[in-house]
Amino acid sequence: MSSSFTHTAAGTDRRTVAASALLGGGLLLTGGTGVARARGRTRARARDRAQGPARPAAGLTLRLPAPTGPHPLGVTTLYLVDRSRRDPWDAGIPVRELMVTVFYPAREVRGLPVAPQMTERAAAAFAGIDVRVHHLPAAGVDWAATLTHAHPGAPAQPVRRPVLLYSPGGGDPRTLGTGLAEELASHGHVVVSVDHPGDAGEVDFPGTTPYRADPVRTTVLRDDPRRDPARFRTLIDTRIADLRFVRDQLAGFAAGGSPDAAGRALPEHLGRALDLRRVGLYGHSAGGTAVAEALYEDRRFAAAANLEGYLDHPPERPGPGRAGELYPVARYGTDRPLLLLGSAEFIGARGRRELERSWSAMLAHPRGRTLRRQIDRAAHWVFTDYAALAPALQAAGLMTAADRNALTGPVGPARAVPEVRHHLRAFFARQLSRNG
Repeated sequence: MSSSFTHTAAGTDRRTVAASALLGGGLLLTGGTGVARARGRTRARARDRAQGPARPAAGLTLRLPAPTGPHPLGVTTLYLVDRSRRDPWDAGIPVRELMVTVFYPAREVRGLPVAPQMTERAAAAFAGIDVRVHHLPAAGVDWAATLTHAHPGAPAQPVRRPVLLYSPGGGDPRTLGTGLAEELASHGHVVVSVDHPGDAGEVDFPGTTPYRADPVRTTVLRDDPRRDPARFRTLIDTRIADLRFVRDQLAGFAAGGSPDAAGRALPEHLGRALDLRRVGLYGHSAGGTAVAEALYEDRRFAAAANLEGYLDHPPERPGPGRAGELYPVARYGTDRPLLLLGSAEFIGARGRRELERSWSAMLAHPRGRTLRRQIDRAAHWVFTDYAALAPALQAAGLMTAADRNALTGPVGPARAVPEVRHHLRAFFARQLSRNG
């Protein structure tokens, strides 16, 4: 994994400063006057933008690339609670809470608004955390204004479709993978994007609980977790357990139950759209590590795509020539398909020998089914929505070329976005899809 915490244009760590300032200073999150009012404002803003001229904004409104598939999209969120696990990052939380977003082919979307990429509360937290980590503009952007192409609550097409679980990069929220999730859903998949609270930059829950006083939970990470082998192990182990729990919950959903712990209504026919004989995984950075190892550990997963995640543990004692233990998937290989997709600027950078070593070990297994591909002139976050958003910020004069290149590389979105989409679509079409 190359976590979000190692990235700056100059190569120094900024996450420590940003997170400490945020958490130590007690950021006041906007939109905290009640769950119902916050949701109402978000729906109203999305409806106004979808159906008429945009209201005057506090800054630039960014746009996500449109999906290219034939299916209109529905979207919903699920609040899941695993009562068999305590939260690994907060000793005061006796359960493991998750938030997921489900994108799916919709039967009918006429008259329905489109969803925002982030809720207002999540956008406020994003502006206090992620903006400083990635050298994004501190002002001049309305982060809550970006819209998706998916319609909340739209009835699903009652057709069994392959399912994909997405795990984002270390410290990143699931919302930064919206564009790729929409693309895959528009081509006939049900995509379940999973947040990993405590690790993720910000997670907006439906409300508070007796053990969590704020609906928004922010990251506990202060540094690149690969600098702390025990923390890195906890991060990856937790993500693998999260993914397996989500898979468990989908089984009950497909059988006609509702996994939402808040008891919220779910879109019509969505459970019927899940073909759990065809479940794949994809993940970025730490998420790539997690999905590759989950593929090895759980045979319910049929294929996985690792978007630039390390397949080894960091060495216990850092130093020149020291190597960490390979994860079992790299040590022993897998008999199921695994795509390793990287970026030339990141893999070619100094200090990435661990990634190259672990990927080479994965590819060396005889009779393995591992495929490796690369995006040229691209950097680590080209696999996220930044591939389109960072160039737009640069074009608007709100981001320097150096900062944009450090984030996504010099490749333009007109090539990068379709290329990443093509690799994922083609891989999962071969491994999971049947007719329809």
